[in-house]
Order: sequence, then structure tokens, then C-alpha cells
Amino acid sequence: MIVRRAVWALLLAATSASRLPAQAPPEPRPFWDFTYTPYGYYSSIDGWWLAGYARVYSPIGFRERPEPNRAALTLTAGASTQGSYLVELDAQAPALWAGWRVGLTLDALRANRLGYFGIGNASRYDTDSITPTSPYFYQVSRTSQLARFTLQRRVAGPLRVLVGGTLEHTTFRTLPGDGLFPRDRAAGVADSAPFDDAAVRAGLVADTRDNEVDPHTGVLAEALVAGARHYSRTTVAVQGYVHPLEKLILAGRLVGERMSGAPSISAMQVIESSGRPYVGVGGYRSLRGYYDSRFIGPGKLLGGVEVRYALLYAPTILELKVVGFYDVGRVYDSGSALRFTTRDLHKSGGGELMLRLGRNGVLVAGAGFGEDGGLFFFGSSWSY
Repeated sequence: MIVRRAVWALLLAATSASRLPAQAPPEPRPFWDFTYTPYGYYSSIDGWWLAGYARVYSPIGFRERPEPNRAALTLTAGASTQGSYLVELDAQAPALWAGWRVGLTLDALRANRLGYFGIGNASRYDTDSITPTSPYFYQVSRTSQLARFTLQRRVAGPLRVLVGGTLEHTTFRTLPGDGLFPRDRAAGVADSAPFDDAAVRAGLVADTRDNEVDPHTGVLAEALVAGARHYSRTTVAVQGYVHPLEKLILAGRLVGERMSGAPSISAMQVIESSGRPYVGVGGYRSLRGYYDSRFIGPGKLLGGVEVRYALLYAPTILELKVVGFYDVGRVYDSGSALRFTTRDLHKSGGGELMLRLGRNGVLVAGAGFGEDGGLFFFGSSWSY
């Protein structure tokens, strides 16, 4: 009898244990690591760059999450053969505290060959204007110092609320010889003095991407408003990713931005986002195949599609992708309503080769072709 009862007790215990839910291994305690990487690349605008970064970071751990790290502090510095430079201290904590994202960026940079082609969607690019005595006719040197803070809080599911602020000081310097910028400055069209910008922003962000560095599936949708002393800005953007086949990824985006008041050229040259602002319209992040800031205006419209195919596919270890893209964009003048239209769009297409190393390392090289010709480019992140 005692033996029978013992057997029944063991069977009952085994049955009960089999019905218990599987317990996930405990998440390891956060720890910090260090890495540094020197690198160099060539830009059609700035020539050769020599740069590098050093980073202290806390990895995500074993559980797969979309954020690249729990937190990271990165110091980046670089200089080009054409006189451009960048010094940046970037602190990001997207997953250090549950439900919160915090970011602080301090920048000191000079774009010594920044394109300037005038204001408006119909601004022209005439190669005959570039002569031995005016080799920088369509270029200007822009120097800026920036401090940018962003705080996000998850409110429900993938939805986050965002608040932030930016302080920026910008100056423009004319380059030797005749140029369009000094002509517009003399005519009162371009900024004639250093510009100090203090702006606050707020908005909503919905993010279902599976990986923020190299998305394969998901959607990022943003609705942002910003206000400063001389202008206000409203930005709406959607970008999505689908993964219909193991090695095939389709991506697309649509962005609209409207500024009112009297924004400076430096403010009109960028598009706001929940991460960091980017140059538009024109350049790697907005309209590939055109120079940075090719089209300047208070209203902006962007669209694009990409086909990404993996030649080598080992997620989180190594991916080599070949990419075909098609971008469209335009700007609107002051007083014009922002319209989602197919009229007067500037178009570009091209291809890229992307290499992903490990979980967060992304390198992209490619070429884009538009109405002004073609440009080679290099990036350490996706265009979008």
C-alpha cells in the first residue's frame, strides 16, 4: 500500500509538472562593453573621409528585440579632404528603462561643400556656370553646433509619445569665386547672418519594426509638430517593410512636411524625424542621385520604394544584399499648400550593395541617377 501510494504521488507530481508553462531563462543582468572602429570612404561631394568612432554600450542580451542596444554612448569624429568635419557625442538609451527611450546628441560639424542651388522646386543646375574661376558656384560652406534631446514613452502597444528640444547655431561661409549663394545673399534671399534656432517638438510614434537597424518587417509611422520663434513645422511620415520570401525584402516610404512662418535656410534644409533630422530634399537620406539640399523649400514631399535581395543570408551574423531603389520628391514654396501629388516630382533610381555584420553593423555603397546626372554614395545605415 505504501509503495502504491508513493507511485501515485510520483505520477501526480510528474503530470502536474508537465502542465506548468515553460519558464523562460532569466534575462541576464545588464553589462557594459567597449568597441572602436576606424574607417574611411569616398564621397562624390566631400572627397575622401577618414573617420572613426568609439562606443561604450550595453548589449540587448539573448532575447531578440528591435532596439540595437539597451544603451550606448558613442564618440564619432572625422574629416574630409575637402574641408568638411564632424565631431559628435551621441547618447542613446532605447531599452535601458522599461517603456522609456532617451536620446541626447551634441554635434559640431562643417559641410564645406554643401550644395546650394537656390530656393524652390524649379531651381536649376547648369553645368556651364561651373568654370575655373567659379568652381564652387553651386556650393556653400555651412558650420553648425547642435544639441538635441528626445524623450519617448510607450503608452500602448507599439505607440509612443515623444517630446524633445533642439538648440542649434548655424553660419554660412561663401567659397572662393562667384557663386549662387553670395548672389542670393546680396539679393536678400539667403540668410545674411548666423542663425540661432531653439525649437521644441512633440508627437506620436508607432513602431512595429522587427529590427531598427536592418528592418525586415514592420511599420514606422510618425506624426510630429515643432515650434520655434520664427517658424513652426509639421511632419508626417510612414515607412514599411514586408518579407514575402526568405531572401526578399520590399520597403517603401511616404513623407510630407510643412513649415510656416519665416524659417531660415538651415531649418528648411532638413526634415524632422523621431530619430534625428536628415537632409532633404536631395542626398542619401531623401532623394538619392541628387546633391544634398538640391531642392529647398518650406514644404517637402518624399516617396520611395526599394527591393532588397540577400545574396548571403544568415540573420544576426552576416547578410549581403543587392538593392534597387526608386525615389521621388519635391518642395513647395512659402504660401503653397502641401499636396500629395504626382506633379512636378523629381525622380531618381539606382542600386546599392549592403553588408550587415553582426547584429548592428550596416555598410551601404551605391549610385543614384537623376535629372542632374549620377552620384556615388556611402552610408553606415539604410536610407530609411
